[in-house]
Amino acid sequence: MTADEVVAELRSGMTIGIGGWGSRRKPMSLVRAILRSPLSDLTIVSYGGPDVGLLLAAGKVKRLVYGFVSLDSTPLEPHFQAARQAGAIEATEWDEGMLQWALYAASLRLPFLPTRAGLGSDVPRLDPGLRTVRSPYPDGEELLAVPALPLDAALIHLNRADAAGNAQFLGPDLYFDDLFAAAATRAYVSCERLVDTADLAAAGFASLRITRWMTAGVIESQNGAHFTSCAPDYDRDEAFQREYVAAAKDPARWREFGERYLSGTEADYQRAVKAQ
Repeated sequence: MTADEVVAELRSGMTIGIGGWGSRRKPMSLVRAILRSPLSDLTIVSYGGPDVGLLLAAGKVKRLVYGFVSLDSTPLEPHFQAARQAGAIEATEWDEGMLQWALYAASLRLPFLPTRAGLGSDVPRLDPGLRTVRSPYPDGEELLAVPALPLDAALIHLNRADAAGNAQFLGPDLYFDDLFAAAATRAYVSCERLVDTADLAAAGFASLRITRWMTAGVIESQNGAHFTSCAPDYDRDEAFQREYVAAAKDPARWREFGERYLSGTEADYQRAVKAQ
């Protein structure tokens, strides 16, 4: 598929999970395709980075469910910070482990999973809809019941994939891309390079964690995670990220940034990046 074909299958009001972690291996070419679309009122679920920031800046998000929203080397994503301070979105902020468990419960088609994560914190106070359960076994421990978080669609980016929808990470961490994919009705995988299935097997099955039963579409998108990292193919573009952060803090500079990088197609974006 192409990125625009993926977005054509999405609808306003959907709950969309975005894989990756902070400013690492985000499906940015798919995010940029959403920016070009009329989609709105989205619920976005993410261990957030610039994916969240760009969608917030474009007014695409109604509700955000997140464990954090960071650019890693820049601790707080600037568009996210502005939206939270302005109260511009519905925000559900959970412990990182709670979000993992919510996706895992959805992948298992369970209504909830019990955990200790979040207990003893302000998370239950700030989210009064959360409930606790007591263990039915002799320990009788009280645990937080994290509700499942089913996704209408998931967008993830991997290093390699085949045409059948098997996909492979080659960097140090899968993050939770497999849970995003399994928790979704439809998961779409962008990749740096489409390869034969035999090439995936040759790289080792331990890194082959996204399989064809999870996947509704595959998109070859070289440099598609830019400006986030996609190790070992490329590191985060720190110079571009600094430009992004500086522009996000100034409305006039943000308009210029958008005109230069976000007003055209993905090919236009990649050409502008190379020319910077």
